[in-house]
Amino acid sequence: MQSTKSRRRIVPENGFGGDKQDQLLLSSAIANGEDISPFVRKAFAAGKPDILLQHLKAVARSKEAEIEEVCKAHYQDFILAVDELRSLLSDVDDLKSSLSLSNSHLQAVAQPLLATLDAFIETRNVNANVLLCVASIKICIQIAELCARANSHLKNDELYLALRCVDKIERNYLKVTPLSTLKNMLEKQIPAVRVYVEKKTNKEFGDWLVEIRTVSRNLGQFAIGQASSARQREEELRMRQRQAEEQSRLSLRDCVYALEEEDESLDLSFAAGIDGGRENGGVSPGFDLTPLYRAFHVHQSLGLEDRFKQYYFENRKLQLTSDFQVSSMTPFLESHQTFFAQIAGFFIVEDRVLRTGGGLISKWEVENLWEMAISKICSVLEDQFSRMQTANHLLLIKDYVSLLGVSMRRFGYPVDALLDVLSKHRDKYHELLLSDCRKQITDALAADKFEQMLMKKEYEYSMNVLAFQLQTSDIIPAFPYVAPFSSTVPDCCRIVRSFIEDSVSFMSYGGQLDFYDVVKKYLDRLLNEVLDEALVKLIGNSIHGVSQAMQVAANMAVFERACDFFFKHAAQLSGIPLRMVERTKRQFPLRKARDAAEDMLSGMIKTKIDGFMSLIENVNWMGDEPLQGGNEYVNEVIIFLETFVSTAQQILPPEVLKRVLQDVLSHISEKIVGALLGDSVKRFNVNAITGLDIDIRLLESFAESQGSLLCDTDANQLKSGLAESRQLVNLLLSNNPENFLNPVIREKNYNALDYKKVVTISEKLRDPSDRSFFTTRGARPNPKKKSLDALIRRLREVNSTFCPWIKQCNGDACNRLLRMGFIMILWRINRDPKPRI
Repeated sequence: MQSTKSRRRIVPENGFGGDKQDQLLLSSAIANGEDISPFVRKAFAAGKPDILLQHLKAVARSKEAEIEEVCKAHYQDFILAVDELRSLLSDVDDLKSSLSLSNSHLQAVAQPLLATLDAFIETRNVNANVLLCVASIKICIQIAELCARANSHLKNDELYLALRCVDKIERNYLKVTPLSTLKNMLEKQIPAVRVYVEKKTNKEFGDWLVEIRTVSRNLGQFAIGQASSARQREEELRMRQRQAEEQSRLSLRDCVYALEEEDESLDLSFAAGIDGGRENGGVSPGFDLTPLYRAFHVHQSLGLEDRFKQYYFENRKLQLTSDFQVSSMTPFLESHQTFFAQIAGFFIVEDRVLRTGGGLISKWEVENLWEMAISKICSVLEDQFSRMQTANHLLLIKDYVSLLGVSMRRFGYPVDALLDVLSKHRDKYHELLLSDCRKQITDALAADKFEQMLMKKEYEYSMNVLAFQLQTSDIIPAFPYVAPFSSTVPDCCRIVRSFIEDSVSFMSYGGQLDFYDVVKKYLDRLLNEVLDEALVKLIGNSIHGVSQAMQVAANMAVFERACDFFFKHAAQLSGIPLRMVERTKRQFPLRKARDAAEDMLSGMIKTKIDGFMSLIENVNWMGDEPLQGGNEYVNEVIIFLETFVSTAQQILPPEVLKRVLQDVLSHISEKIVGALLGDSVKRFNVNAITGLDIDIRLLESFAESQGSLLCDTDANQLKSGLAESRQLVNLLLSNNPENFLNPVIREKNYNALDYKKVVTISEKLRDPSDRSFFTTRGARPNPKKKSLDALIRRLREVNSTFCPWIKQCNGDACNRLLRMGFIMILWRINRDPKPRI
């Protein structure tokens, strides 16, 4: 029995103080059930394991003694228990004998039944094994069939069907596969098949990504070509509309109305090509999204839909980024079509994927890609436009960009940013275009020989005259035909027409509907700043004869008709009805050149006239009788003018000839007045004035004789060029010169005279009968002399009164003063001999 004494833990001390003490400590630890490993460890550490073994043996002997004491204490009880067991053993033997007999009898009786039962159990087990085998075979056959079908699909590149077979095997048969070998094979091959399918679809998708770049470029070129064809059809329709409008404007009775049907075949073929792929011919060879959709379907079946979407978006984004690269080795003018077509095709493909891809790419992602693309395109255009120095290059790129915008708008992409870039560079384009036209016009003017243009064939007449509406009659002339203008006129007209067409082409299809005002503004600049200045420079530097000046003046008259054509042509191309343009009155834009040409021509004629007018010095200013046939100078002048008119009427239009002759006659009039006013003529008599009157009559007769060339009104206007000399002669020959002071008579008969000149010239007039200032002793006073003296006196009074103020005014101011207020002052003087100011 275990001791009831309280347990306590005995910890051995360092070293063994004595064998007895160590034995007691070990005994106490064993009795308390404590671990004796510290004692063992310490004994081996001290090198005395034998002593520990002796102690353990001593403890064992002490325990045996305790056991003996316990046995001695319970010996009687043990003997009693053994006796009871012996008596129980005899009863057990009897029971065993009885059971043995019963067992032998039972076995004898149940032996046949047991045999039958064993046979049944064996048969049932065999049947179960057979059924299990049949079921396993069926499963294996089904698995084998699915595997064979999957292999066939893989062989035929039907990856999705193969994947469905594999999924069916895994879902329905993998867990119930009876054969471990087959199961292991399936567990190994199913992931391998999926990996193979994924790699195969990824490879096909990669090949499609490579192929779609070429297809996209062809697709973009086709789409932009369709937009260009549509634009051409629209231009043809507009041309027919303009022709119908012109026809209806010219003859309302001959109007022909026709129903225009839009040709939608190209649009339908375009749509069919986009949506039909290979089946309908496609937009370009091999345009097919089947590899993409199959890869997407396969990844959906593999549960990798989101990963494939991200993979597709990233790869397409990388392709788009690579499409943005502009080669520095190739000029942008040569590569811009490929650049824009590649981007256009990219987004046409993405539009179809968005519509038919089943969520492969979202609308938001496509919009982000388009925003990135439009930003890059605008950046490239800004950079390239800033480098271009040729208007034609900029126009070519603008046209292609506008076609790109039309194509993209058909697929719902916003293109306002592109149009803004084009509008932003409108001024630069026109500046370059003006610069190009300036060079062309300078070259055309430099090549002009100032000779009338000879046209031998009708096509030349149509190309140089009818094309710019320069004809003055609708009747086709006989050939060869000598035009009144030189070759520079049609050359400049072609340059201006090209400018208009290029300007309209740039402004068209740029988002701005009403751009006629813009085209007109730059057309005005071309005519005013380029053509007009070039003509003025030509006139100032290159004209060296009357014939050349006459030809340039004739050219300017033709240019005036051409300018009307320019504005009409610009309006037609801009879609503005001609009736609106015809209502607008505009000034001739080449006024400076026209005036310079006419001034040059009249200046040269005036120079010739001055040579003849120098003969006026031979006039006898104090002759006793007036000359009946006119003075020598006027005969020479008239001969020269008649010669000039006979030549000029073949070239110059009547209105130009009228202005030149009127300017020349005004110059002659000024020369006559100047001769009387000059210091070389100290005095003259009435006979000399009568001779001048004859001279002026001859000149007026010459002006009237031009009525066959000009209308009567124009002939009368020619005579007005001699107004100053005619009014002066009339005043000097008048019986009442004092009527000059009458405002009404002055405004009616002497409005071209300057009172200062009248005073100076009147003081030189002398009576032939009295050579001393109109006074003769004992003679009867001459009323005409008195009237003239009164006129001179009144004019001197006015001159002395207003001289300080008038001296501060220039000639024009004095004339305005004379016309506005001086008449009233003279009227006051006439009423009051003592004027009060």
